[in-house]
Amino acid sequence: MNYRKDKNGNDLSLLGFGCMRFQKKFGKINMELCERQIMNAYNNGVNYFDTAFIYPGSESAIGEVFEKNNIRENIYIATKLPPQLMVSIDVLEKLFKEQLKRLRTDYIDFYLMHMMSDIKVWERLKSIGIEKWIEDKKASGQIRNIGFSYHGNTEKFCEIVDAYNWDMTLIQYNYLDEHSQAGRKGLEYAHSKGIPVMIMEPLRGGKLVNNLPDEAKELFKKHPVQHTPAQWAFKWLFSQEEVTTVLSGMNSEEMVTDNINTASTTKTREVTEVDEKMLRDVVRAINHKMKVGCTGCGYCMPCPQNINISGTFSAYNTHFTGNKFLGFKEYLRATAFGGNAPASACINCGKCESHCPQAIEIRKELKNAVNTLETPVYKTANNVIKKFSSKK
Repeated sequence: MNYRKDKNGNDLSLLGFGCMRFQKKFGKINMELCERQIMNAYNNGVNYFDTAFIYPGSESAIGEVFEKNNIRENIYIATKLPPQLMVSIDVLEKLFKEQLKRLRTDYIDFYLMHMMSDIKVWERLKSIGIEKWIEDKKASGQIRNIGFSYHGNTEKFCEIVDAYNWDMTLIQYNYLDEHSQAGRKGLEYAHSKGIPVMIMEPLRGGKLVNNLPDEAKELFKKHPVQHTPAQWAFKWLFSQEEVTTVLSGMNSEEMVTDNINTASTTKTREVTEVDEKMLRDVVRAINHKMKVGCTGCGYCMPCPQNINISGTFSAYNTHFTGNKFLGFKEYLRATAFGGNAPASACINCGKCESHCPQAIEIRKELKNAVNTLETPVYKTANNVIKKFSSKK
């Protein structure tokens, strides 16, 4: 296994275990399989495990495995708090204690603000006293590093990076999202500030592996260097020195073994310009299947109605080119979790279209997105999240 340093000089495995997607049995995490996969990864050098308060059963499951196998002191746990539910320090403290109990530990190695999408989320947390709370937790040793996970554009990402003395960050990044989300520019900006960057969604929710267009499959097949689509996606990330750890939600032992092998054998800057060109061609083939050709540049923003236009289109495309559930989650992040209005709030003013370099018929596409994404289930979830977020 290859390793890279955190801010304190500790060796973190280049491959991290994303603990959101364990296989289930009778509606609960299959603990026998979960333990086998975790211990397979651990025995092959993986020492970074990522979970969150809102991942059903995850914190308790990995806490049980770590305690049973007596490996807590040899691994690093990253978990997250849901900022939208934090209305006071008392609520935060109660949730944190519950996380320690679930994880069967008395400290967290990496504690993240979950799904930060705007500086306003951090400002609200500051208003309830989170900076002092973090300071106290670090002084007591209950939290070793503080960070945030992010979904949004580069500009807002850099704003959050500059807002606090972060120990790390977690971003969505892959060769399809190179110029969207925080993107390569965000990655390089955080790295220039000395902030370790962890990566999520290396396979874009499976989009870079499953249901690839025939043109993309042919590009991989004809390339002189042969790897599977999954291996190419990971190698593209592992070869970038700015990347600290790449999370993979490995829910089969075969996946664990294959990813460990790729992480152990990939060298820094291994992916060549010829390889990069092939992957850019693959991106074009995938994008050709997308509903809206939005690049996420953000020129259409801000919307007078506070609609996250690029976030809406990203979720809409994911619905068709990835999977419907992933599109649903992404739309919630772009609207309710991000403090933005749903696309149905559009008043048809057209201001956005005058700024779009892609000449997208934004108003028309927003209506299409509403018809697809704003299901009864979405509306219920949106209302619940807004209700919690409004409590201060």
